[in-house]
Amino acid sequence: MGPPKPPATATKAGRTISQEAFDDLVKENIEDLDMDPTEALQDAIQTLTLQGVDLTGIVTCVPGEGGGVKANPVIQCLDRLKQLGSDLDEMVELLDKLAELCGVEGSGNAAIATKNGGVELVCSKIRSGGEQVLASALKALASLLHDLQSTEIFRTSGGPTTVVCILNDNCQNVDILNNGFSVVAAASTGNEVLKESFMELKIGELIMQILSDPSGQSKGSIQSLYDAIRILLTPDDNRVVASQVYGYARRFAKIGIARALVDSLHAGLSSPGLVSASIALKAIAVNDEICKSIAESGGIDAVLQCIDDSGEQGNKVVARACCSLLSKLAGSDTNKTAIVEKRGMDRLIKLSARFSDDPSVLQEVMSIITVLSLRSPENATRAIEAGAGDLAIQAMEKFPAAQQMQKNSCLMIRNLVARSPENRTLLLGNGVEKYIRKAKQSHQSCKDAATDALRDLGLDNYNL
Repeated sequence: MGPPKPPATATKAGRTISQEAFDDLVKENIEDLDMDPTEALQDAIQTLTLQGVDLTGIVTCVPGEGGGVKANPVIQCLDRLKQLGSDLDEMVELLDKLAELCGVEGSGNAAIATKNGGVELVCSKIRSGGEQVLASALKALASLLHDLQSTEIFRTSGGPTTVVCILNDNCQNVDILNNGFSVVAAASTGNEVLKESFMELKIGELIMQILSDPSGQSKGSIQSLYDAIRILLTPDDNRVVASQVYGYARRFAKIGIARALVDSLHAGLSSPGLVSASIALKAIAVNDEICKSIAESGGIDAVLQCIDDSGEQGNKVVARACCSLLSKLAGSDTNKTAIVEKRGMDRLIKLSARFSDDPSVLQEVMSIITVLSLRSPENATRAIEAGAGDLAIQAMEKFPAAQQMQKNSCLMIRNLVARSPENRTLLLGNGVEKYIRKAKQSHQSCKDAATDALRDLGLDNYNL
């Protein structure tokens, strides 16, 4: 018979336990059941896990051995920060150490810090000194905010107002801006209430001010600013039925952020923020009006130029990001025409030739051609003339295991032939049917797209 169950608290995420109760269980295993310390610890972990107790944030060590919980570097760091007076150099050192510890993926250190008051502590210390303390405190805070519990503590500790005030007061300090927007991004992830808080604090206007900085010293160097835009516009809080992020995207576009991001794209591959700016701009492009306004600001020209450059320089990351953005912009019929008139089909097929060994780029090219060809036999003809049919057949033959690429190829083929009988004849004559059927048999995710492609190719047995 084992020791009695320790007290645990029920939460939505499951049952939790205090550090003290965990330590007591390990002690009982040692003292009452004569287990050796290692066995006692493992038994406690296993017993609690089987009972459905969430051990996140618990320091799982033998009490007293080697200093016990107090020997944990995160706990030591927090304890020293609590005791610290006015020694700003040591405060910076401790905050940097905390950021480093909590930034180690899979370590559980951020959860331990959160469970032991780390978020409240850093929020209380954040204005204790000059710019270096601010930068280090923001960096530590960003590393602590890792789940809903930590972001809620940040919210109730007045975090949003504090951080936005710091950003407004330090618009020329790149370190503070980078770390501050990292906090905005981390805090807003999965938390609709915090997204709303930041929007109410006019974070959009602040972002616009920084992007419009005439000195240009911040542009491109603040990666986290682009991350913050993307996350503020992502509906990722599963507690909310109807997210407000669509409205936020329209507001960002209205105050000029989309136009400012297009300016960032004009810097081309020399800009370190190019990929992040592309992803952020895609998040803002939520309707036809915004997509057209991006084109009117020179967005299509900028993206096509970046696509050309990415092919020449062999930069697949830029190629994927810019293709993904162009695909979103192509959702507007006006933009479809503009992309095709700017030799978009030829430029995309040229890119696919440059990256013929990378299905992750090929599937993005196919995605754009799919959008461009939707309900447009003229564009479908232009795509075939540029080489889209050959791209589909060669890629499907070469990468049979690339599920998403196979699916995108089927979707593209369907739009190429749906309203163009001559394209059907051409593709069937080139043997496309067998590759579609193979994709349908090999990948469950391709089944519907492949069936639709076979049907629109005019094949009677498309369901087989």
